[in-house]
Amino acid sequence: MASIASAEHVGATTALRRLYVTRFVFAAAWAALLAVSGSDLTAGAKVLLFVYPAFDVVAAVVDARSARSGGPVKGLYANIAVSSLAAVGVAVAGTSGVADVLRVWGAWAILSGLVQLLVGVGRRPMGGQWAMIASGGISVLAGATFIRSASQDAPSLTALAGYATLGGIFFLVSAIRLSRSSRPSRQG
Repeated sequence: MASIASAEHVGATTALRRLYVTRFVFAAAWAALLAVSGSDLTAGAKVLLFVYPAFDVVAAVVDARSARSGGPVKGLYANIAVSSLAAVGVAVAGTSGVADVLRVWGAWAILSGLVQLLVGVGRRPMGGQWAMIASGGISVLAGATFIRSASQDAPSLTALAGYATLGGIFFLVSAIRLSRSSRPSRQG
């Protein structure tokens, strides 16, 4: 019975590690594309701004399917709802201007950061979650900063590229830590 539970844990850890690496690659590519597009709200920037939370929805669905049950799954479902609303909200805000996009993005960063923090705490026994917990906390702070920066004279989208890059790095760190925590220990 213990070996079945152990095999399920390793399978879930492997799937999560793969997802975290995918999220790192996506975040890095997305940040580079947004940085290249500049701080203007061009058609390309609008598409990128929609795609990021939409990708988060897909990643949370994949994560929920591999997690199957337990506390983190409820948080993942909450993240699916929050990120779905953010994708729509960013698309609508994109018609109004950078300030409105930053407000929506900031609210999403706060809510999804809280969810990420709680899911990371729930997954602590798996290992490799301290980076997810830290990332969730930083996301909450960054979200507040985005909302505050929306009221500046010349709000800019460029900070979002840094936000995505840092988030991607935290996913990569967690993937590496999960690799280490899923290795069988040698006894003897």
